[in-house]
Order: sequence, then C-alpha cells, then structure tokens
Amino acid sequence: MKFYNVLAPTLLVLLMASCGSNSEEKKDSFSLEIKNPKKTYTTKDVLSVSLNNKKNIETDSVIYFLNKDRIEISGNEISLSGKKLGEKALIAKIYSDGEEYEASKTITILSSIKPKLYTYKILETYPHDIEAYTQGLEFENDTLYESTGQYKESSLRKTDYKTGEVLQKVALANQYFGEGLTILNNKIYQLTYRENTGFIYNLKTMEQTGTFVYGQSREGWGLCHDTENNIYKSDGTDRIWTLNSNTLAEKDYIEIFTNTSKINSVNELEWVDGKIYANVYQQGSIAIIDPSNGAVEGVIDLTDLKDKVTQHPELDVLNGIAYNGEPNILYITGKNWDKLFKIEIIQK
Repeated sequence: MKFYNVLAPTLLVLLMASCGSNSEEKKDSFSLEIKNPKKTYTTKDVLSVSLNNKKNIETDSVIYFLNKDRIEISGNEISLSGKKLGEKALIAKIYSDGEEYEASKTITILSSIKPKLYTYKILETYPHDIEAYTQGLEFENDTLYESTGQYKESSLRKTDYKTGEVLQKVALANQYFGEGLTILNNKIYQLTYRENTGFIYNLKTMEQTGTFVYGQSREGWGLCHDTENNIYKSDGTDRIWTLNSNTLAEKDYIEIFTNTSKINSVNELEWVDGKIYANVYQQGSIAIIDPSNGAVEGVIDLTDLKDKVTQHPELDVLNGIAYNGEPNILYITGKNWDKLFKIEIIQK
C-alpha cells in the first residue's frame, strides 16, 4: 500500500507531462501563413493563405474560423467581405485520422470606407433639468424617458420634453449609478455603471419588475434596440454587445472601427433607421455605426453644442441621444445641461 501511495502520484505526474507534451507537439505541427501579410486589412481584402505542414501529417480536412465563426475558403483564398471588424483570430482546424490540430494568426480588420462628416442645425430648444446627470434618453409614444446617474442621485424619469416637466420619477437605491436605457415590448430596461445589474420596469406604471446581470461585458454604459427585438449594450470599450431580449444574455458583440482605427469609450446608444448612433464619451461627437460589422459610416460633429447651454461648475459632457421618427432629426442633451436641443443632421 505504501508503495502504491508513492507510485500513484509519480504516474500521475508522468501522465500529465505526456499530455502536455502531446499538446505542444500538436500545436507545433502546423503553422498558418498569409501571403504578403499586412499590419491591418479591410473588408475589401482577400487573404491568400497556406498551411505549413511541418511534420508531413496526412490531413483529412481543414476548416477555417474567424474567432468562433466558421468561414468559407475558395482554393486558398479567404474573402473578408461582410466580416466583422476588429482584432480577430484566423484559425485553421486540421483533422487527421481522428486527431485535431490547430494553427492561427491574429489579424486586424478595419472598415473599407471613410466616414462621412456631418454638422447640425438647431431647430428647437426646450428646457431640461439642470440637475439631471443624463445617461440615457429615449422616446416612446412622443414621451421622453430619461435615465440619470451619480451615486445617491440616480433615477428613471418620464418627462414632457417640450416643457421639461418630470411627470414621474423612480429613484435608484444609493448604491447604484444609473446608466443607459431602452424601451421594448412595454418594458423599460435600465443599466447601472459598475454594479453588474440592470433593472426592468413596467412601462405603464414604472414599477420595477425584475433585474438582470451582465455577462462578459465590462460595465453598463448605453442601451438601444432594433426592430427585430435585439438589444444593444455598450460597456465603455470599443465593443457593442447584442443581448437576447428575453433572457438579457449577451449573444455576441461588434467592435467599432473606422477605416484607420478603433473607437473607444462608446457610450449612449440610439437606434436610427437601421444604424446605431453612439455618443463617444468626452468627444462631443456621435458615430453612425453599421450594426452588422461595427463600421463607422459617419461622424456628427456636435463639439460646440455644449457652449450653447448655461455654463456652471457641474456642467459635463454631451450624453443623450433620442430619435422620434423624423428623418435626420435628433434630440440632444448632456450631463447637467439646462437645454434639450432638437437638431437637423446635415452632411458637410
């Protein structure tokens, strides 16, 4: 028995070492090569790829992936058309006699288009609560709903946007910092900042009916939804996550890129005619994003709009985008702004 007690751990160590060695051998069996590699690619590029079979292993089949998504290869060419933007793992999974091998390369895919530039024209100016630290803004049946932030001050509000009157208000508990909101299927969804908690309310009564937690997304920043019942969530990075509207589970994400670089600090979101309009934190601008791949198709320059509100010590950045169904018309405010602007978006 004593001999067995000594021998068993030794055999276990040898077995683990053998498994580790086999794993390393399998990793080193193939390498993935890209002809004429570049630092970055665009969705117009076609990659010419090849596998370096270092140990002359007879292969049965090879399947290619971008991250977890299977992709097609024609001959030795992979088209990046229609692919999501960002830093991706290009993976080849090689199958041979019941064994699986893997080789990969990291690539960065940029947008193939230069964003259009837009300016604005103020059409109307409405009063807005100067003490509202605006985090989310959305219309429902011509009524404006607003989420406000700051610990011990956060709230959910139903407002008359033309007068600025707060018609109904729900205060969050002191430990929560309110963030973005969206309204879908007679429910209001509201994020919190770093508390990993979202709230669900009955639209009619504004009574809280449930909560949800985040998945891999880092924090709660902005929310919006499309016409297919998908909810989109930003987390302060370059990512926008797609949520299942029934379970609020994170299904996937896009990374936000222009034709030259990624866009960080994506914040307040609004769905406008098939695109995601995203306020970029601290930038005074709104990115117009293709939700299918993360490409920035346009940028609205609103940098001087903050100068048109009352200047005071608590005044903070632009952070409130609402769309009420009128083409090229947005409603814009900011953190502790005393005005809500109805603006027309005009291409430069």
